[in-house]
Amino acid sequence: MTFKKRPDGRKFDQTREIEAKAGIIKKADGSAYFRIGKTAAYAAVYGPRELFPRSQQDPKKGRLRCNYNMMPFSGAGERVRPGPSRRSKEISMVSEKALLPVVDLSDYPNAVVDVFIELPQTDAGSRCAGICAASIALADAGITMRNMVSAVSCGKVDDKVMIDLDYEEESYEDGDVADIPVAMVPDTGEITLLQMDGKIKKEDLKKAIEMVKKPLKEIVEIQKKVLKERYK
Repeated sequence: MTFKKRPDGRKFDQTREIEAKAGIIKKADGSAYFRIGKTAAYAAVYGPRELFPRSQQDPKKGRLRCNYNMMPFSGAGERVRPGPSRRSKEISMVSEKALLPVVDLSDYPNAVVDVFIELPQTDAGSRCAGICAASIALADAGITMRNMVSAVSCGKVDDKVMIDLDYEEESYEDGDVADIPVAMVPDTGEITLLQMDGKIKKEDLKKAIEMVKKPLKEIVEIQKKVLKERYK
């Protein structure tokens, strides 16, 4: 049995439905909501504010800190244990590294900009949704940025290369599955995050990364649109 069509009827190069909002958390310096399919992420930015302990301060520039958290009953699979885990720490780190190339912290010496990413509902692609929300929230907070970062997954299920895998596709058991989260600055083509879970041939990896460029450009336009609407 081969994988012939997607469970939700999408084309192989089609993302799930996307919804985004900016400025939704009143007491945050910047905030955003980003949903792709059944995966929803909220991001709240606080700062720049003085960094403690002082031993971590940099007199030349500020520091970006990301904190990624899936709520206990957010997952499509097993219940997520509350509190930090190896997975949440790893995703916090890669989210930070995905955003850093576009964030200019030279105006904020000895300071920190904190980004809190919370996911109340997930159905695969959670780190990508979190990065998209965080990028909008940083811009909403007025942090100096040279561009926006957008993110979505690509990969392979059985013999089909596709974008934006959902949980059912990630869990496919009748063939190999490769899930590849990609974050990019779509205006320049600079890749700021590239990870992979699973096996994929070199030529299929190249095809998947090429296939993901168009939806990433569409996502960044959505991100820019919600920010423009917020500050009309």
